[in-house]
Amino acid sequence: MTEASARPITTRSTAPRRREWLAPAGLILLSLVPVVAGGMRLTELASDPVVSADNARFLVFPAPVVVHIVGATVFALLGALQFAPSLRRHRWHRISGRIAAPAGLLAALSGLWLTVFSDLPASDGQALLVIRLVFGTAMAASIVVAFVAIRRGDVRRHSAWMTRGYAIGLAAGTQVFTMLPWFLLFGAPDVNVRAALMAAGWVINLAVAEVVIRRRDTRGMFRPSDRSTRAAAALR
Repeated sequence: MTEASARPITTRSTAPRRREWLAPAGLILLSLVPVVAGGMRLTELASDPVVSADNARFLVFPAPVVVHIVGATVFALLGALQFAPSLRRHRWHRISGRIAAPAGLLAALSGLWLTVFSDLPASDGQALLVIRLVFGTAMAASIVVAFVAIRRGDVRRHSAWMTRGYAIGLAAGTQVFTMLPWFLLFGAPDVNVRAALMAAGWVINLAVAEVVIRRRDTRGMFRPSDRSTRAAAALR
């Protein structure tokens, strides 16, 4: 075989490897805004800031704020890498999952705690409070269901529910895109519009998650096999 004829084979073999990283890279980019904002909030908390109307609710309960930010950051970044097929076939997937899942659960529970007990801005309103409780509870429940599923060896169910939980957790990134156009065109939204735009971020992510889950089912990614059974048993 000549060198010229070998080049297309090399290109074809490397192309799928490059494409598999498109989804993780996109998810990491989507999470950058909330991750950076969370890092700035942690820096503020560590610098003994002056109490103001904007940061008072964070300074009153710093512990759950720190747990929420750290948990959400770990869940967003490690969770994005779980969408790389080559890593799912590697031991790294199980190890990182044992970190990402508890981090996501802590992020969801601390978010619920802050929603219930902290003084939220007047711009949020009661509708957004209820929406946050619904989706926060759904995120925590999804992670718990996914954990129970993998303990039973049900890899397909585990993957589906972790995908849903991750979609809810990553909504803070999507909400930038649902909120920003309204700000640019109409200015600050009222409480009802703000609640609708925030809810849209969660709904969009869950809709995309369902598409991903159904595509996996169509491709038969989680057909029972000796290998998948052994992988599930290793997590017990």
